[in-house]
Amino acid sequence: MSQTSSLDPEDWDAFRRLSHQALDAALDDLMRVRQGPVWRETPPEVLARLDDAAPEAGVGLEQVLGEFVRDIQPFGVGNRHPAFFGWAHGAGTPVGVIAEMLAAGLNLNCGGRNHVGVALERKVAAAMAGKFGFPATASGLFVTGASQANFHGVLLARRAALGPEVRVNGVAGAPLRAYASIQAHACVEQAMDLAGLGAQALRQIPCDAEGRIRLDLLRDAIAADRAAGARPFLLVGTAGTVNFGAFDPLPDLADIAAQEKLWLHVDGAFGALTVFSEQLRPLIAGIERADSLAFDFHKWAHVPYDAGFILARDGAAQRAAFAAPAAYLSRTETGLAKGETWPCDLGPDLSRGFRALKVWMTLRAYGVDRIGACMARNCADARALAALIDESMEFELAAPVPLNIVCFRLRDGDDAANRALVERLQVAGLAAPSLTRLEDRTAIRCALFNHRTGGEDVRAFFDAARQQAKAVQK
Repeated sequence: MSQTSSLDPEDWDAFRRLSHQALDAALDDLMRVRQGPVWRETPPEVLARLDDAAPEAGVGLEQVLGEFVRDIQPFGVGNRHPAFFGWAHGAGTPVGVIAEMLAAGLNLNCGGRNHVGVALERKVAAAMAGKFGFPATASGLFVTGASQANFHGVLLARRAALGPEVRVNGVAGAPLRAYASIQAHACVEQAMDLAGLGAQALRQIPCDAEGRIRLDLLRDAIAADRAAGARPFLLVGTAGTVNFGAFDPLPDLADIAAQEKLWLHVDGAFGALTVFSEQLRPLIAGIERADSLAFDFHKWAHVPYDAGFILARDGAAQRAAFAAPAAYLSRTETGLAKGETWPCDLGPDLSRGFRALKVWMTLRAYGVDRIGACMARNCADARALAALIDESMEFELAAPVPLNIVCFRLRDGDDAANRALVERLQVAGLAAPSLTRLEDRTAIRCALFNHRTGGEDVRAFFDAARQQAKAVQK
């Protein structure tokens, strides 16, 4: 492309040929993902080549595409590979590739105004409200991920507790207290910090042997805080804990929230979407009574990153917590500025991408039943892996396996040996489990989220782990 006053190509046909080559390269790479290592570290010489990230003069698309294939494409995190078991990462889909391309072509700002991007986001929100049993008054918003969605949940609860004045005067020392289990994601504590309430305002309640919040201890904590003059305002339930996939007893939490007049927020980062599976859906019974719900389409629904979501039972409450009128955001009866409520009224972002398109295309193209079936298969494979571990001489389970996450450790290995085993598997490109801490001991965490993963991949992982265990225990 030559230097012109526009950034469009002078030769559209040549650009079209390069674009088709780029799409073919992306799809070829996706088709071959099983053949390569799960992960490889980016070499120093590649990082050195990437130093020239903002040249004075452009090098043209053809050269840039070649550099992408050589220096970027081979060195991702590995989550597309069927032996990636480390974290709750979605694997992506070919449909998602096309959706991202089409969204980039439209280049919509979905902060507001009267256009199809905003309308489609509302349609997705309404569909999800229906799936979760929320009322027609519900509203929802795409965010980067569940960490942001959980932060929004805290802000919604803060506004509900302290009224509109909190948005002007701040919390002003109000002794608010929130409650979540010790297995809740760390972003809940961070959200309390970011909301100006302080991390110590979150009471972290111990769990039972199945990883579920202890209801007796929760009630005791609420009573103790009230007796001390504090103000309980928020109860956070978890649908799929990060360590091993436990589900808090949501119906009981809803009862307690109603009795104590607490805002009930559910962190369902990955577990909430078990709503797509008839087999797994009973795990989230009671979720329909939540005041707000956080979840990620980019995890178990495999929508390309990022596609988090916050769903609020009361759309008016969501607007009251975030809307910030400004002259340049004035609304009209007709035209481009039409619309009483825009996405920017439901959260802090005015500039927002067209996340709804990739979610809509994924759900429309595959259907929720097919996505749910992949979830159920991951859970079945997790149970099969747990059985192999339980029967082995080398390993022992470190936690229950209620869903799709298997935590285990070496029977005769210390923390260093378990860490070494995980590192060896990752560096060799054989598999990518991760590490966590359970009962103050290191555990190997194997999270099965990939729709490409099958029983043969699980067995291959187990065999590779046994082989590498011999090396770390010599």
